[in-house]
Amino acid sequence: MHPAGIKTLNTGCTDIELVQGICAHAPHAFELLMRRHNQTLYRTARSILRDDTEAEDAVQEAYLLAYRNIDKFRGDAKLSTWLTRIVINEAIARSRKNHRRAEVIRLDGETELNGDATEVNMNDSAPESPERAAMRAQARAMLEAKIDQLPDTFRTVFVLRALEEMSVEETATCLDIPEATVRTRFFRARSLLREALSREIDFAFEEAFTFDGERCNRIVAGVLARLKATE
Repeated sequence: MHPAGIKTLNTGCTDIELVQGICAHAPHAFELLMRRHNQTLYRTARSILRDDTEAEDAVQEAYLLAYRNIDKFRGDAKLSTWLTRIVINEAIARSRKNHRRAEVIRLDGETELNGDATEVNMNDSAPESPERAAMRAQARAMLEAKIDQLPDTFRTVFVLRALEEMSVEETATCLDIPEATVRTRFFRARSLLREALSREIDFAFEEAFTFDGERCNRIVAGVLARLKATE
C-alpha cells in the first residue's frame, strides 16, 4: 500500500486512493478522508453516546486510531465499514468509562421478532421558504429528540440504516450482528419512532390555533375597544 507515485488527490478520489495517499504521506489525503466520512462517523457515535461533545471526541479518537493503523487496511471491506467499526468501539468504550446508565449496544445479537423492515425516504428536495425552513428545523429537532429516546439496541441500527442509508449487510458488518437482527431492530426502531411521533402530533393538534395568551388578549381588547367606540 505504498505506491511509487501518487496522483493529485481531490474530492473525486476513491477511498482506496486516499488510503494509498495517506500511507505515502500525500498532503491533505487524511483531511479529505475525514471530510468524506465525518457525518457518518459522527452520527454513529452520537447514536451511542447521545451527547454532541462526547460524540465529537469519540470521532476524533477514532480517526487517530485509524490513522495509526491505516497500513493495516487491506480493502477486504469498505473503508466506511472499517472506520465505522472503529468509532463504534470507541463510543462504547467511552459510554462504559463514563458510567452511563443506558445499556450500550450489545454485539452478540438478540431474540428475533417477526417482520421485515422497509426503507425510509428522508430526502426532501423541494425549495424552502423561510417559513418552511423554520418548520423543518422544528421537525428535525423533534425527530432527533425521539431518536435519542430509542433503546440503545435499536438506535444505532436505525441511524446507520435510515440516516446513513447503509445496507443490511453493511450494518450487520459494522455492528458484528446477524443480518436478521439488523432487520428486526430496524423494524422495531421504526415502529417505536412512529408511535412516539404520532403522540407528539396528537399533542400538537390539541394546541393548534389556540386562543389563550397574547392572541386571545389581543382579540378581546380589539372587540371591546370597537364596542366602546360605538357607545
